[in-house]
Amino acid sequence: MKRTLSLILPLALLAACSDHPAPVGATDDLAPGAAAAASQRAAAQLDAQHLQGQHWLLQDATGADGKRIDALFARSDKPVTLLFADGRVSVDNACNRMGGSYTVGTGTLTVGPMVSTEMACAEPAMMALDKAVGSRLQGELKTELSDGGQLTLRTGAGDVLVFAPEPTAETRYGGPGEIVFLEVAPQTKLCPHPLIKDKQCLQVREVRFDENGIRQGEPGEYTNFYDTIQGYEHEAGTHNVLRVKRFKIDNPPADASALAYVLDMVVETSTGK
Repeated sequence: MKRTLSLILPLALLAACSDHPAPVGATDDLAPGAAAAASQRAAAQLDAQHLQGQHWLLQDATGADGKRIDALFARSDKPVTLLFADGRVSVDNACNRMGGSYTVGTGTLTVGPMVSTEMACAEPAMMALDKAVGSRLQGELKTELSDGGQLTLRTGAGDVLVFAPEPTAETRYGGPGEIVFLEVAPQTKLCPHPLIKDKQCLQVREVRFDENGIRQGEPGEYTNFYDTIQGYEHEAGTHNVLRVKRFKIDNPPADASALAYVLDMVVETSTGK
């Protein structure tokens, strides 16, 4: 029995795509000029460049009644995460991948209509998570950026979502990475390593696609992959094609790799005996 999930990707997808925030009304007691200046400083900090330099992990969410919005925390180990790039915001760690356009204004973040993949999730809580996210990340949201770097979004219905920043790979490694596609064999193999006894290596080979997402040429042989792929957890018996970003590391330690690999997307996956 074999199960295969494959994403046919157009060119656009193949390309590389704590202090508590101040409460509402925190500037109400300031003189009009001071309140305007504070608003301008906040707006200057929260721009597209700042948003794109971080992954934004959902840390807290409360409704207008002050109660925690439990539906947004269906995955305790993988919080809902916002990623901003090229005028679009995408949502990670929900059931489906969601995304839409966005613009930043003075104290506002306006999100256009969200589009989503249509994968059915077995767990009802995961399906509910998609709905909970999509219904809140739309239209004009009020924004606040705390001194500690937390981003607060306030919906028109009074919900408050607080996100913690985590630097993107581009921020950590000082520039854009190279997009490559790696095919990962179902089983790891024992590989020699001077420091790690009985080390198991992923079996990996590079593959190429054209602008329509069609494979090009014949891939080479699988080889031992001594590095790690950040964000990827291999499951024995599962064959995957990954889109990753490959970064060069300046002045790595003598016993470390000069390359860093970061998972961008699982393009294709299949399982079976």
